[in-house]
Amino acid sequence: MTTPTEQIERIRLKIQGLLKKQQSLEKENEKLKAELDRRTGIELELKGKVSQLEEQVNLLKASTGQMDETSKKAFEKQLNHYIKEIDRCIAMLSQ
Repeated sequence: MTTPTEQIERIRLKIQGLLKKQQSLEKENEKLKAELDRRTGIELELKGKVSQLEEQVNLLKASTGQMDETSKKAFEKQLNHYIKEIDRCIAMLSQ
């Protein structure tokens, strides 16, 4: 039979073990969050580069006349979108 003091000591040791485990998990969680943020930044950067390269490919195709009808329509739609954005910016600047 264990004494109340021994039981309290056993509980205290278990709590200390759990606190150490919690601290370890919190540190690991912070490291994983930082890694996720870093990778998310890289992903956004790469998506931007892909988008730029796709635009360059479309411009090259348009300048050489190698676009099919679907690509032409998509390219024109993108150009119209840019024109609308530019017009909107000009309107905001003139206010």
